[in-house]
Amino acid sequence: MKKDYSIFFVPGIILVGAVMRIPFTTIPTVLSYVADGLGVSVNSLGVLTSIPLIMFAFCSSLAPRLADKFGLEKLFTMVLIAMFIGSSMRVLNLPSLYIGTMIIGISIAMMNVLFPSIILANQPFRIGLLTTIYTTAMGLSSSVAASVAVPIVKATSWKGLILILSFLILVALAVWFPNTFHNHMTEQDEEKRSSSLWKNKAAIALLVFGGLQSLLFYTGMTWLPTMASQAGLSSEAAGILASIYSLISLPFSLTIPTLTTNLSSKNRKIMLAIVSACAIVGTGMLLFQTSSFAYWLTVNILIGIAVSALFPYLLVTFSMKSHTPSQTAQLSGMVQSGGYFLAAFGPTLFGFSFNLFGSWTVAALCLFICTIVMTAALFYTERFEKIQ
Repeated sequence: MKKDYSIFFVPGIILVGAVMRIPFTTIPTVLSYVADGLGVSVNSLGVLTSIPLIMFAFCSSLAPRLADKFGLEKLFTMVLIAMFIGSSMRVLNLPSLYIGTMIIGISIAMMNVLFPSIILANQPFRIGLLTTIYTTAMGLSSSVAASVAVPIVKATSWKGLILILSFLILVALAVWFPNTFHNHMTEQDEEKRSSSLWKNKAAIALLVFGGLQSLLFYTGMTWLPTMASQAGLSSEAAGILASIYSLISLPFSLTIPTLTTNLSSKNRKIMLAIVSACAIVGTGMLLFQTSSFAYWLTVNILIGIAVSALFPYLLVTFSMKSHTPSQTAQLSGMVQSGGYFLAAFGPTLFGFSFNLFGSWTVAALCLFICTIVMTAALFYTERFEKIQ
């Protein structure tokens, strides 16, 4: 397998990270404009936020096989082309909006899975640094895109916003394309291929941890503002809390990947214990309802810290606990496929529980229990240096 890499690799990683989420995370902020433009109700477009998660769940496992066939860099190029097409076609009509969103979801699923492998294949000694760069670019672009989406729509239209997002994908594709000529083929040991990761307890534990981490993130993003509003906070205050929940990811995307790779096993476990404690205390506080802004600010900060730290940790773990890029892709594909399956249903079931019981108590208790299980799975996985 080739050991060289293109000078466009790091710039490509930065721009791929920047366009990874914005094609679908930006749309919910302007959903009412999209609905008005298409002449449909906002409720009928609510599924647009679920489609990518469903695609993540069902398509992540395909990425390792496609990487075996085409190679990592070439597959990334193909996926960026598909993402550009999917994003651009959303402006045509309602069916194209749904189909384009599905294509975007599939594309992001592929890149999510293959990112740890492509880092390991190109620069195995800079896993922490490059993951930091990637996740920071992702977080910054998402924050900026969310803040400018409405002004762009008002100045142009919702179609104008989507075309701008599509153009940004095209720019990322142009910068990434030279990496195609330094294509790394994944080399798979047939003996190891026959031993399924689904029979590996450490891999299953990592899947449970990754899935519940995603469930906690998406459930918090979806319902924490609503819970705060129903507890007595104003919509403006709830909006501030939502912004804090998102923006708090930036310092952790800058520090966690490097800390994860550089800390000793003992110190890494101490770091993870602190982060897990934030998650447990934060979800435990959801069991009590109060109109105190300081209380809900604390909840959002604690849960925000936990999910913001655990996501980059998970990305680095795929590479750290694998021997080869191919093994990394398989582990990442399995964990993200099963994990996003859990995450896709979390927010829906959380809201359904409120409708069923008339309060958030049962849902909050279930989320608290899930956080305990997530923590147990995390520390079980940490017992293993490598997942064979």
